[in-house]
Amino acid sequence: MLDLIIIAVLSVLLVPLVNFTDGTARIVLGLIFILFSPGYSLIAALFPRNGSLGGIERIALSFGLSIALVPLIGLALNYTEWGIRQTPILLSVLAFIVIMAAIAWYRRSRLEPDDRFRVKIAERLPSLKKSWASQGKLDRALSVILVLAIVGAIGTLGFVVANPKVGEKFTEFYILGADGKADNYPTEITLGERAEVTVGIVNREQETTSYTVVVTINGQPATVLDSVIMVHDQRVETPVTFTLTTSGQDQKIEFALYKTDSEEPYLLLQLLLNVVVGK
Repeated sequence: MLDLIIIAVLSVLLVPLVNFTDGTARIVLGLIFILFSPGYSLIAALFPRNGSLGGIERIALSFGLSIALVPLIGLALNYTEWGIRQTPILLSVLAFIVIMAAIAWYRRSRLEPDDRFRVKIAERLPSLKKSWASQGKLDRALSVILVLAIVGAIGTLGFVVANPKVGEKFTEFYILGADGKADNYPTEITLGERAEVTVGIVNREQETTSYTVVVTINGQPATVLDSVIMVHDQRVETPVTFTLTTSGQDQKIEFALYKTDSEEPYLLLQLLLNVVVGK
């Protein structure tokens, strides 16, 4: 049962650490939390019995299932009022881990002690030492190379994620519906009725950048949002309301994002609305 306690406690501790750390530390902690713990807790809940899965199989499936589970949790959150945001995702993954660990604990507790799965690191050390001693020089060398390759791959992944190429500069520009999700956009409103969306910007330009958003209705300027100065990786979401004063089908509301001292739009988004006359 010790493995379940460790997974649950570490997950609870990692959530605030991931939220309040930056740079490489945040990436490493996030990878541990996202890429292993969800899958391990699910495997523990599904296979509580000793011998049902070997240790290597459990570790491999833990990584594979984690990679599949986290996007599904994010997809489910998209249809809730919380949307796809860092804190809801972290808390949802944490809840999944704790619930699965609790189910695994319950299922193991119903088995005889000898039938329960448990991590046997201490018990396996003598046999591992004996196996290592019996190997030839070539086998030992290959084992060391394999371990170094795995460690190197993990380290490389962490470095690449923590240090993206300087050339990879871009800005995320998006619109959220009235519920703060990437759907439920207004499609039909009554003449004179106010419509509302949320405009989001994420700076991935590797430098501090100033942005301005201009909203036009059928090609005519309607709103100019206050300019914002954003550091790299900063996210800003601003509610935008607008009113259409003419009726008609497929009226175009365009959101143009401008960068500092640029006369041409950097990115463009648009919505098409049907405006009907109220009864």
